[in-house]
This record gives sequence, C-alpha cells and structure tokens, in this order.
Amino acid sequence: MLVRCWIQNRNAPESARSQTPEYRDAHVTVPFTQPHEAAARTLIKLSLAEDLQETGDLTCQALIEDTDQAEIQIVARQSGILAGSPITSLIFAELDPRVTCEHHLADGASLEPGSVISTCAGPLASLLTGERTVLNFLTHLCGVASQTAEYVKAIEGTRACILDTRKTLPGWRVLEKYAVAAGGGTNHRMGLYDGILIKDNHLAAWASRNSHPTIAAAVQQARESVNGEKGVEVEVDTLEQLADALEGKPEIVLLDNMSPETMREAIQMRDAQSPATLLEASGGINLETVRAAAETGVERISVGALTHSVISLDIGFDWKRRT
Repeated sequence: MLVRCWIQNRNAPESARSQTPEYRDAHVTVPFTQPHEAAARTLIKLSLAEDLQETGDLTCQALIEDTDQAEIQIVARQSGILAGSPITSLIFAELDPRVTCEHHLADGASLEPGSVISTCAGPLASLLTGERTVLNFLTHLCGVASQTAEYVKAIEGTRACILDTRKTLPGWRVLEKYAVAAGGGTNHRMGLYDGILIKDNHLAAWASRNSHPTIAAAVQQARESVNGEKGVEVEVDTLEQLADALEGKPEIVLLDNMSPETMREAIQMRDAQSPATLLEASGGINLETVRAAAETGVERISVGALTHSVISLDIGFDWKRRT
C-alpha cells in the first residue's frame, strides 16, 4: 500500500526546529506486533550467545550468590523518544524467566532525564548478565526514534512526511523501522520484496537491451510485471528524466539530489503532467536541509540518516534495591 503522507497540521509554526529539540508529551504510540517480536527474539538469541558462549557470565559466577535477589530501574539520562521497551521482557524471558519487568511508558512516549522506563526484579546475577544486552537494544532503538522525531519536528506545518530507507543494520530492519514509526516517521518499503523502486542502475541495465528505451516504458513494464497490484516508484535526477517518467504515470517519483529550486520546477511539471504522482525528495537530506526540501511542496522525504547515522540515546540500568 502506498502512503500519501500528508501532514494535516497547518497551525504549526513555520520556523525551523530549535537547536535543542522539544518533544511532545505524547508522541506516536505504535503496536509491538508478532513480526517485531520474532525479529527481536532472533537478535536476542544471537546477542546472548555472543556474550555468554558456553561459559556464561564469569564475573557474576565469581561474585554473586545464586540466592541474591534485586530490583533495578531502566532510566533515561537525556531527552528523546522511547522505542523497544517490550524487548527488555523478551531478553530476560530468554535469559531467566524468573525476572519480571514492569514497563512504565509505552513506545513512542517522550523521555526526559530521569524518566523511568521499566522496573525489573529477580535474581541479581541474571539482571547483571542481561544489562548490556538490554541497553544495546534500547539505546539504539531510542536513538533511531529520537532522531526521527527531530526530522518530523523540523518539517512541522508542511505537507511532507519523513520516510526511512533500506540503509539499516543487517538483521535489524524490522526493529529499526519500528523505531522510526515510534518517532513519528513513516516506513518506506520493507525490502526488495514488497515494492518496486526503479533506480539508475536498473534503468541503465534495462536500456542496454531495448532499442527505444524510455523511463515511461520501464515504468509500464514494471507495473505489468506485478499485474498492477503494487505501485511503481522511479528515481530521476534531472527534469528531463522527470518529464519522461511522468509519461508513465508512476505512483511515486524520487527526486535524487535535486536543489529546492529544481524541486519546485518538478512539482509544477508533475501538477501539469501527472497530478496523482507523488514526489519524494532524497539524497543529501539532513536536519539543516530538510525544512527547505519540505517547503518546496514535495509529499515525501526519505532520509537514510534515520538509521545509518544514529547516535544512541543515553539510558541507565540503575540499581534500586536488594530484595
């Protein structure tokens, strides 16, 4: 399904984001569904196996008694957006089912320094053994959600939406895209299997064996290959290519590395030639340039940095008391 991504809030201030991002009290609540859980369980098994091998936690074995019980809190140390909280329970369920966790905030919630995300209780050794694995998941996914929220805030008041890309860590795509949604972003296609995006190399390869190659013809051939059941997106980097592509009436045209001025011309061409086609800005988009791209009137802005250049959010795993 293609998402149009219109932002309906026309009353938001036109100014760009402040230097220190402000997060709403309640951001976007997203369901943690079976596909997310399945992806998390796979990564959890790998993470624990690489940490423990056959030997286990040597430090806890040396210093912690089997009967020691404790309670810890997972606490935000900086502002951001929560993503991945349910994974904490899955980690401890895999490591030691005797550990119980209570989650105080839903994914998509705003975090401030001191926000208590979860409280976990159980065998002290298991809590300490799982600490780094829990924090690795949470800090990374909260970083993705928080960075996404900054981009979403930066374009408030425009009709554009922020989308992710396939520039994800191997094995992490389902969870990273979940975190993008928690931050208020929109998911692009999940992979090569669920959407057609004709890029420059596809066009070059296709043109090499066609006597009269046009982008419009490539769009039509791609549409026919899926019996019209999926939309077709095509990448262009010049207005000449755009004019050709619009002849094929693609559902989306990706405008690669175009200046704001060129994107405005592209919108005029689209409106005249294929009004139903959506335009997506991509390439070189960062927090300093995203507002200018959105103000051109494009409907979609895809940002690889949501997942490929993320700074983890600072989160603590704090001893509360021995039980």
